Amino acid sequence: MKPEPFRIDPMFSDRIWGSHSLAPLFPNKANLLEPIGEAWLTGLDCRIATGTFEGKTLREAWRQMPPEWRGTFFGSSGSSGSVGSGSGFRGSGLQPRHKGHAGARALAPEATEEPIDDFPLLVKFIFPNDKLSVQVHPDDAYASVHEKAAGGRGKTEMWHAVSAEPGAQVLVGLKPGVDKERFLEGLAPHALESLFQPHAVHPGDTFFLPAGTPHTIGPKMILCEVQQYSDLTYRVYDYGRVDAHGKPRELHIEKALEVMHFGYTKGGKIAPLTLESAQGKSERKITLLCACPYFAAERLEFSERREFPADPEHFQLLVILNGRGNLGWPNSAARYNPGECWLLPASLDLAALHPLQPTTLLRTYVPNLPTLRQHLHDAGLSANAISHSVFP
Repeated sequence: MKPEPFRIDPMFSDRIWGSHSLAPLFPNKANLLEPIGEAWLTGLDCRIATGTFEGKTLREAWRQMPPEWRGTFFGSSGSSGSVGSGSGFRGSGLQPRHKGHAGARALAPEATEEPIDDFPLLVKFIFPNDKLSVQVHPDDAYASVHEKAAGGRGKTEMWHAVSAEPGAQVLVGLKPGVDKERFLEGLAPHALESLFQPHAVHPGDTFFLPAGTPHTIGPKMILCEVQQYSDLTYRVYDYGRVDAHGKPRELHIEKALEVMHFGYTKGGKIAPLTLESAQGKSERKITLLCACPYFAAERLEFSERREFPADPEHFQLLVILNGRGNLGWPNSAARYNPGECWLLPASLDLAALHPLQPTTLLRTYVPNLPTLRQHLHDAGLSANAISHSVFP
């Protein structure tokens, strides 16, 4: 079976805080009757739209594809073992409606009691037209004990602002000095927001949220979220909203307090690292947005041919933010468009994007952090700069 890229069709999830239009990423989803909050690009029940596995779910394709498509890190069974062994950075400019379980909004329907390490990355677009609930996610240690039925995996994530209007804001982490007692005092009179670190959001901003970081997202933006494959969420406050049946959504305050980080957090708005920048006839730019043991994400901007060589250790995902063109690989090609997610197998010798319009995309993969840090050091970046984008 010859390796080839394939496109994954998204799944759309209605949310009480969602939007009635997903344009411009999905222009065919405007004037919606029900508000859509999320587009899951790599849900296990997403369907493969092209290639050998067309019509199969991502779960089926992941298990049936040759091991070399997944990469040596993931082994012959599709199980990921210990996260963080893929080297990353090949082709990056540095060469050597989902319902929840009781007790928490848990993994979407495709996530069963079997291990979720089938596929390690969950990538979404988020379309908020109202504030999300104030919430927090558990880490692996807590989830493995208390949330086995929901997959037993915690949730560390990052957000990248695809677009943002004036006034867009997120709350990430608590202010210094806010302890559990003060948090509970703020919860009673519904004054929680004043205890959080506010961040204005501008297009291109990136935020890192390790598990245990309380947060919420406001309206007036579109985010691309890259995360561990988990959807465990503990709601703390939901702004008094009710569902279609007039009932308030369930809160999970006791569990939230058990996993929440009080005091300093290493998350929040981060300073991306520019890896490559060129102006003139061939404008192109690569920025490392964020990296941690679970994922790394880069933003690439280019207006001429861009190659993506294989890395035999891991597959890579390309998420098209804007621009159109052709994706080519040996003896074949396909058109790419905004809002699409393409998987490039680890054994694919070479893929290249030929833009018909200036193109911006996110590339995400599972990294090897020591190797990644060494690449960045060799590129002349200081340890201090690296520490603000690469997290242990």
